[in-house]
Amino acid sequence: MLFAIICTDKPGLFETRSATRGEHLAYLRTFATQIQFAGPMMGPDGKPSGSMILVDVPDRATADGFAESDPYAKVGLFESVIVRPLRTVFRDGALVE
Repeated sequence: MLFAIICTDKPGLFETRSATRGEHLAYLRTFATQIQFAGPMMGPDGKPSGSMILVDVPDRATADGFAESDPYAKVGLFESVIVRPLRTVFRDGALVE
């Protein structure tokens, strides 16, 4: 099942994000077969200000656990984390039926 994980950084923690980035990327690599997309959301200043991850996992509990175990979450980077189930309707230039 697909889940969108949308995380918003707390203001003023760009240095925390930068210092933890290596651990975060290593963590994502351990889920390479389950991650459909991952990347930072950019703020008006052009710097990362959050994250968006699309993950394919069995259930909501697994998606929640994935989000909570992210090194960014563990260092308190996020102001908010939203986990929502997602259904694909359009992908790679075509409707998905």
